[in-house]
Amino acid sequence: MISLLSGLSIRSAAGATAVLAGIGATAFGVVSAAQAAPVHPAAAHHTSAKSTAGDGTSVSVPVSGRDRVYTADQTSNTVTVIDPSTDRTLGTIALGSQRLGATLSPQYTDNVGVHGLAFSRDDKRLGVVSVTSNTVDIIDTATNKVVNETDVGRASHEGTFTADGKQFWVADRGRDTVTIVDAVHGGVVSNVRVGPGPSKVVLSPDGKTAYINHISAPEITAVDVRSHKVLYTVKGLGDSFSSDEAVSPDGTELWAPHKRVGLTSVIDLKHRRVAAVLKTGPDSNHPNFAKTEAGSFAYLTVGGLDETLVYRRNPGGTPRLVTRIHDTGHAPHGVWPSGDGTRMYVGMEKSDTVDVVDTATNKVIGTVGVGQEPQALVYVPNAAPAGSAANLGRQGLGSAPRNVPTTLPDGTAGETMRSGDRGRSLEATVRPVSGLDMIQLQARDLQPTTTYQAYAVRKGGERVPLLSFTTDSSGNAAQVLAFADFDGTSVSLVSKGRATAQTLARAAAATAAMHPGSDDAVEAADLLYCDCC
Repeated sequence: MISLLSGLSIRSAAGATAVLAGIGATAFGVVSAAQAAPVHPAAAHHTSAKSTAGDGTSVSVPVSGRDRVYTADQTSNTVTVIDPSTDRTLGTIALGSQRLGATLSPQYTDNVGVHGLAFSRDDKRLGVVSVTSNTVDIIDTATNKVVNETDVGRASHEGTFTADGKQFWVADRGRDTVTIVDAVHGGVVSNVRVGPGPSKVVLSPDGKTAYINHISAPEITAVDVRSHKVLYTVKGLGDSFSSDEAVSPDGTELWAPHKRVGLTSVIDLKHRRVAAVLKTGPDSNHPNFAKTEAGSFAYLTVGGLDETLVYRRNPGGTPRLVTRIHDTGHAPHGVWPSGDGTRMYVGMEKSDTVDVVDTATNKVIGTVGVGQEPQALVYVPNAAPAGSAANLGRQGLGSAPRNVPTTLPDGTAGETMRSGDRGRSLEATVRPVSGLDMIQLQARDLQPTTTYQAYAVRKGGERVPLLSFTTDSSGNAAQVLAFADFDGTSVSLVSKGRATAQTLARAAAATAAMHPGSDDAVEAADLLYCDCC
C-alpha cells in the first residue's frame, strides 16, 4: 500500500488514504497510526536555569560553544542539535526513518515517534524516548552516537536520569508502571507500579524523590528513588490528564499542565498540596523555570494560543501572570532555559522551528530551523567540545511545513484566533514526509460526537475529499492525520451529522483497549500523539 500511495495524486489517493487513515484509528479524532511523547527534567538543574554542582547546588553557566540545544523530532524521527552560541543548527541524529514509508512494515526495526528528552547531571548523556517503538536510546553528547538502546514499557512517554546518571526512569502511559533502565549498559533493571497512566518522571533537586504525573488520575505520585517505594500522593489536581510536569530549581513547586482543559496545577511540595490551579489556555503544554535579576519565573507553553506565558513564582501561593510572549510559529511545545537563565528556547511543533527568547525582555530575538514536528526540547551546558558536529546528518531539515487556511461548515475561517483564549476552531498543517504530504488537522469546540468530512480546496475552488473524522464529547479532535499528495490551497469541513452508534461504540471499545484498568477514559489520541506533551 505504501508504494501504491506514493505514486498517487490527491484525487486518486483519496480512497487509499481513507484506508491508510483507518490503520490505528482507535479514538475520536484519530485517523492514522501513531506516536506519542517527550522527556525533560533529567535532574534538578534540568528544570532550572542553572547547571548543577556535584552536591546538587545550582551554578550559573554562561552560554558558550560547548553548550547544545536538542529537540526530539517526532515525524522525522530525529534529534536536532543546535549550537546556542551562534543559534545555528548543526545537524540531526537519525534514530529511524521519516514517519510513513517503511515504518509501517512489520519488518521495520528502527525507532518511531522520537519524542522525549532528558540529560544526565554531568551533561554527558542524552536520554531519548521513542513513544511508538517504546524504546529509550542513550546518546553520548560529545560524539552524538547511541551508546545503548532498551525496549521499555507500553506507550512510554517521558523520563529522567537518576542523580548518579546510572539509571533512566521512564513513565509507561499504557501501563501503570515506571520502567527503570540501566543507562550505562542498557536493559531493564525493574519496574515500579505508580498508578494508572503515568506520564512523566522528574526528580527533586537532591535526587532522592521521583515525581510522576498521570494521564488517568488527578494526582502526583512521589517515589523514593533508593527503595522504589511510593512515599505519598498529592491529590486534587485541576484535571485527571497531565502530560508534562517540571520541578522548580529550589524544589518547592511542581507545575503540571492539563492540556485538554487548558489548566495548570501548581503543587506546593513542601506541604504536599495543590497551591493553585491556573487557567492557562488550550493545549497548555510544557513548564520550565528561569531565575533572572528581576526574580524567579515560570514559563509555560500554550500550543493553542501560539504563546508562552510568563509567571512570577509565589511558592506556597498563587503565581502572577507577568506577560505573554507571542511566539513566531505555531504550537509552542518544549521549553528550556540556557545555563545562565538569560535565554529561553521554545520549540514550535507545527512550524519546525525554535524561538530564542531573551528572558530580560521576554522578547523573541531569534528563530532556528529544526527537524519535523519538534516535541521535547532541552538545553545542555558543556555538552560537547566547541565547534564539534560529529556524526550528524541532515534528515528532517529543510522541509518546512505549511499552515494552510481552513473553512468551517458555516463558511467562517477556522484558523482565526478566537477571543477569550479559546484558540482556533480548526488548524491544518501540511508537511512533506517520505514522498507524500502529511496533513494534520486539529479541531476545537465543534459539534460533539459528530462526523466531519475534510476537503482539500484547490486554487480554482474544486474540492477533493481528504478524510473524515469524528469529534469527541467536547467537540474536539486533538490530532487527525492523512497522507496524500496535497495540492490544495486550503482545507474545508462539511458536517455529516451525529456519528452512528456503531462508530461511537467502536471508538469507545478501542479507547478502552488502549488504556485498560483506568476509571477515567483516555482517548487514543492522548496516547498516540504528543499534541499532549
